Amino acid sequence: MATSCAGALDIGFASLTYLQIGLLGIVQGVTELLPISSTAHMRVVPALLGWTDPGSAFSAAMQLAALGAVMSYFWKDIRGVYAGSTAAIRRRDFSDPSFRLAVGIVLATLPIGIAGLALSGVLNACNSPLRGLMVIGVASIGMAVLLGISELTCRHERGVGQMRLRDALIVGVAQVGALIPGVSRSGSTLTGALFLNFSREEAARFSFLLGLPAIALAGLKEILVLAQAHIPLDAWSHLMFGLLVASASAFAAIWGLMRFLEKFSTWPFVIYRAALGVFLIVAVSAGWLAN
Repeated sequence: MATSCAGALDIGFASLTYLQIGLLGIVQGVTELLPISSTAHMRVVPALLGWTDPGSAFSAAMQLAALGAVMSYFWKDIRGVYAGSTAAIRRRDFSDPSFRLAVGIVLATLPIGIAGLALSGVLNACNSPLRGLMVIGVASIGMAVLLGISELTCRHERGVGQMRLRDALIVGVAQVGALIPGVSRSGSTLTGALFLNFSREEAARFSFLLGLPAIALAGLKEILVLAQAHIPLDAWSHLMFGLLVASASAFAAIWGLMRFLEKFSTWPFVIYRAALGVFLIVAVSAGWLAN
């Protein structure tokens, strides 16, 4: 598959048409918030259609669309955490649930922040080995197994109000796995929260709230990296168009996911992830798709 680079930075998205960017924006917006890995689909969809790989910088920058969707959907929660934690600080009530959640969000961001900086050179490099379809296939199956185990063995009874700082740190460590395409940020944090016996709906809520800083930092960092690489003006217009499309699809995805988890389990995602992983491993091994 063709790639396009600005120095060592992969900017394949600059060579795509607006129609292609629009389709990828829809895919990105939906898969970023479902536990099925947006970075995997940003690699797999172009591979299946014979398009240029848009690059990891595109996938990371497009997370800003998910940030807008999560903040819109959970605005009451975010406002409540901010107001509650600031009031708790004034009262010096450091056992307040809102304060603990705010501290937990910061704590959960540290592992992926440190790991992301350490691995940025590998993650964003042209032809990065981590973006290989075989890696994505193995990661998809691995996360399917873990998510399935969490469904079979955990009690699904806790709420976000019962969060401990230890819970936040565990989910934060799980979030580091999202740096590997195929793992999924929402998938890894949702699975981590389920293993801590949170209910499915509350695990998703916990996952999204804890992921806000990570999504924001990753997206803004890539925007800065792209700016420093002096990419062409038409590449910026491609990126902005993709963000606009992805924002709408991301809000629809989060709305649908939260309602789905109110009534159903995560088994459809387990099956989908496993099937995707098996397909990719077979397709690469048989030579149907280039790794």
